[in-house]
Amino acid sequence: MRMTRTEFLAWPKKAVTLLGMSGVGKTYLANKLPKTSWFHYSGDYRLGTKYLAEPILDNIKRQAMQIDFLRDLLRSDSIYIANNISVHNLEPISTFLGKIGRVDLGGLPLSEFKRRQHLHLEAEAAAMSDVGDFIHKAHEIYGYDNFLNDAGGSICELPAGESLQVLRASTLILYLRAGPDTEQKLIERAASDPKPLYFCESFLDRKLADYLSAEGLKTAEEIEPNHFVRWIFPHLLEHRRPLYEAIAERDGYTVDAAELEQIEGEQDFIEFVADAIERKHG
Repeated sequence: MRMTRTEFLAWPKKAVTLLGMSGVGKTYLANKLPKTSWFHYSGDYRLGTKYLAEPILDNIKRQAMQIDFLRDLLRSDSIYIANNISVHNLEPISTFLGKIGRVDLGGLPLSEFKRRQHLHLEAEAAAMSDVGDFIHKAHEIYGYDNFLNDAGGSICELPAGESLQVLRASTLILYLRAGPDTEQKLIERAASDPKPLYFCESFLDRKLADYLSAEGLKTAEEIEPNHFVRWIFPHLLEHRRPLYEAIAERDGYTVDAAELEQIEGEQDFIEFVADAIERKHG
């Protein structure tokens, strides 16, 4: 949604989508806003609790069935398994997404890894398509004045379609741009604690071929999972940067993620967004 600074400030029920790499500060920013007047919609939470709920549980049960003690209890319905996904604990989603590579090191075969990647892409598109309905629910059911969509880092990989149209039509899109210093911090974080990631399939295929050649490996099943995540993450930043920029240029506004520290509360955030709008319209 495009508007002037004056229109944004006068907008009685604001709806903002935060766009940017995971770790750039989207959730940090969301936590600066009063929970009494801002509905916090987490795209990752939505896809984990609705669209990937069954695959996530199936994955957990599959692991549990490998343990004799738990297998017998599950088959006799003596216990049940449930995940505990929350806005602040998305670990079950990461566990399901997994990492490519050696099974003995916790990795996934290439075919299974790609299957889960595809499910994640479909779930993220569905979660973003739900934003318009949740804006209505936030106002009409829960009584929130404003709405914040904390979108997943891989939203820029979604194909043009309904989900991005919903965000464009119902929210103001704010891209949190990671400058060189912020990107370096993200790279260092990925190196110290490599997390499962979503990759566009064409990007994955290209980089996987480069990695196998550089490491002298024949198949993806020989990969050391964490080493591959550390290696590919800087390439992922380079791949996603122009995708984010294209969305922001066409449909939204851009701010420097390094400036988020100056935001202490709601009024600071509103002025922050208004300044971004004014810079763009010049």
